[in-house]
Amino acid sequence: MQPKVEVLTPPQLPEAPVITCYRCEVQDFAVEDVMLADADEVSTFVTDKRRMEHLSGRWLLHYSLIQWGINSIDEIEVRRDELRAPSLEFIHGIWRNEPLPSISIGHGNGWAYVALIAPGWTVGIDAEPSARGIADNALDLMASGDELQQIRNNPEMAIRSWTAKESVQKTMRMGMKLNPREIEIPIGEEICDISIEKSILQLRNWLHEEVHISLSWLRGDGQIRSEEDDLLDATREAMASGTEWQIGCNSTRNNS
Repeated sequence: MQPKVEVLTPPQLPEAPVITCYRCEVQDFAVEDVMLADADEVSTFVTDKRRMEHLSGRWLLHYSLIQWGINSIDEIEVRRDELRAPSLEFIHGIWRNEPLPSISIGHGNGWAYVALIAPGWTVGIDAEPSARGIADNALDLMASGDELQQIRNNPEMAIRSWTAKESVQKTMRMGMKLNPREIEIPIGEEICDISIEKSILQLRNWLHEEVHISLSWLRGDGQIRSEEDDLLDATREAMASGTEWQIGCNSTRNNS
């Protein structure tokens, strides 16, 4: 039985870029039933919990892409860069390079979350139960200075700060390589802009059924380019220029 999918509605989204967010409960899918799952990657998971979260997230991604209007899911795969940031790409050998949406996948407390954003942007989503506490010694790892003091003075806001920082790390496509103490989140603000490394991210925080959800986005390239992409671009430029061009062969044909 497939899980029920919920549409998530962040506060005051702009008309552009287009962003969609979904969640579903984590279920125990078989890997062969999830088209966007990588069986080799799934085989490395040590716990059933991690396997179920991963497969549910990939199933939800499939669902989200169909809602986006992409029906050729069998031509798409999920790849990861050197920091394990995921992106959608056409499978090697399928000579297409039309832009695909950028993606973010998250898991928390038995739920899988997916956010999609229009090409030319990156996006990050994270969620945790609003009642979840954060140990005092962990606060030093996530904040410093005035921000840390504000969180200590408002401990009920700690989990929102946590999910916001996680979403920003995903949007920047850096994961924990971006130190959360370098991400300063205005306490108590649902809608704000965040400046990091000369980049401006837009951030939304909201409560959905006792779960804190954070979504952020940024102009940028959320795709991993392949050699096929480079060749397709070069071919397109050559065709547009009107000059003679060849693909993959140094010899010429005698048509006489």
